[in-house]
Formats: sequence, C-alpha cells, structure tokens
Amino acid sequence: MKNQEKEFLSVKDLVVEYTSEDTVIHAVNGVSFSLEKGHVLGLVGETGAGKTTIAKSILRVLPDMSARVVGGEIRLESEELLTKPEKEMEKIRGKKISMIFQDPMTALNPTQTIGAQIAEVISTHNKISKAEAQTRAMQMLEMVGIKADRYQDYPFQLSGGMKQRVVIAIALACDPELLLADEPTTALDVTIQAQVLDMIRNLKKEMGTSLILITHDLGVVGEMCDEVAVVYAGQIIESGTKWDIFDHPSHPYTVGLFHALPDISKKTDRLSPIEGLPPDPSALPDGCSFHPRCPYAEDKCRQGEMPTVEVSAGHFCKCCRCGIVNEEV
Repeated sequence: MKNQEKEFLSVKDLVVEYTSEDTVIHAVNGVSFSLEKGHVLGLVGETGAGKTTIAKSILRVLPDMSARVVGGEIRLESEELLTKPEKEMEKIRGKKISMIFQDPMTALNPTQTIGAQIAEVISTHNKISKAEAQTRAMQMLEMVGIKADRYQDYPFQLSGGMKQRVVIAIALACDPELLLADEPTTALDVTIQAQVLDMIRNLKKEMGTSLILITHDLGVVGEMCDEVAVVYAGQIIESGTKWDIFDHPSHPYTVGLFHALPDISKKTDRLSPIEGLPPDPSALPDGCSFHPRCPYAEDKCRQGEMPTVEVSAGHFCKCCRCGIVNEEV
C-alpha cells in the first residue's frame, strides 16, 4: 500500500448499483485505489467494466433515479465526498474536481455559444464580472488551440476535435486539482488524438493537476500514466505502476489484453483476442468473474472470493494464479 500521508484521493470498497425495472445491475463491486498529488492513474478495461461509473461516483453525478452508492468511501485530501451535502459538492465540481466527458456531442449545450459555456463555469466559481469571465474564457480557448474569435460559435460549427478541446477548456477553466478524463480521445482521428494528449500532458505539467484517465487504449496508458488499474466486471483485478503492468502482467485478463495487441516485431497471421464476452452485470458468476473466459480456470476459481496477492512491492493481482500465468505464456 502507498503511504497514506501522500494520498490525494482515496477510494475504498466502493460499491455502486443501478436499477432497471426489477433488475439490479452490479456496476462497481468493492473498488479500492489511491492517487498521489500530481500523478496520473489509468483505469483500463473493456466497455461496461465500470470505469465511468467510478469516475461519476467521485464527482457525485450518478443518475438519481437509477443509481445508488451501496457502500464505500471516497476521500479527497481526507474530506469524505459521499456524505457531503449537495450544496457543498456544487462548490467542488468544476473548481476542485472536473471531468472531461466521453462524448463532446452530448457534453456541450447546442443552444449556447462555446464561449458562454466556458464563461458560465468561471462565473459560478469566481466572484468576477461578466467581462472578466469572458476574457478568461477567451484565454482558455486560446490555451486549447482555438482562436478567441470563435467565442460566439455554437457547437455545431466546430469539428469533433474542436468540440473535445472546448470540453477540455470547460474542465480546466477553474484550475482543478483533480481531472477525470473519460475516453478523451474517443472518435478522434490519430492526428487530433496526439494533439489532445499533448495538450492534456502540458496543461497537467503547468498546473500540477492530478489525473484519472479512463481508456481501453493501452498505447495511451503507456504514454500518459504513472499507475494503472485494470478493471473487469466492476472490480480492480490488477494494479501497480505502469512498468509493473506492462512488463509483468500477472492476471490472465491483463495478459489477454496485451496478447490482443498487434506486435510489429513479430510475424503473426491472426491476433489472439480474449474468448467470450464480459459477464452480465445483473447476474455475475460465482467466484472469479473472469473464470468463464479464463483458459487457466480451476474449480477453486468458480467459488468464493479471489485472494488479492502482492506480486511485488505495490503490484497487486486478484487471482489465485498470479505470476504463474505470465511465466506460462
């Protein structure tokens, strides 16, 4: 475990459920991790693993009607977020914690100019005049590579990459201490992806912002992150430094993710994808949730709680065969 004195963000035993009619969706099942000030944590996993739900729980923006936090705690600099009154959370959102949402098409208000949407965030958290907020909003546009004279443009007048930059400008407008980036490069072409990642990296360096990066792109993780947590069926099944995960993957699922990537140094006819599909979160299997897809599954994997093993200092794996798998593949 990390030194608790250094912990900027701490999430412990987080459990989140969704309700759809009479069905309970087990989205997050006992997730725990910590983040140091100025560090970047990558949450990696397939679609539906629970990564976005974890981020929305931190920001407290889960849908009121269908979602509920069943248990756990989330502490930001020792302040418990889950029990804070909504009025206090409104002061934290956008100011201390911001989020880059996955889809800029739905994150932006189509009826307001992009400048007005940035200025609104600035005005909400700062006692400044309308003119000062507008000036600051123009500066944010320039910072993310959009000319200030586009202030009066509406979202439909911008390309996908520019919309994403506006979403980033909104998230960074009040210099947040923690940035939650949910697939910030999804649906962008390769050139724009590189520009967005460079911008986030530079802004993080300038502002000292801590970052949680949600992605399924291991290339982005290798480029941006300090620590990595691999999420499967609402649980963190392996975590450690970037080098732990990339050089010594120990969980069969993590190993499978890397085997599914093309390797230009090897001549192969076909990739090796992980067989099967993620489990139905409304009916998770007993034992290890990955066992129906795992080529190494044994009887003991099909029942009971899987142990969390410390493979090496700070490198944790939730599997009874940790370390053995990597040696066999």
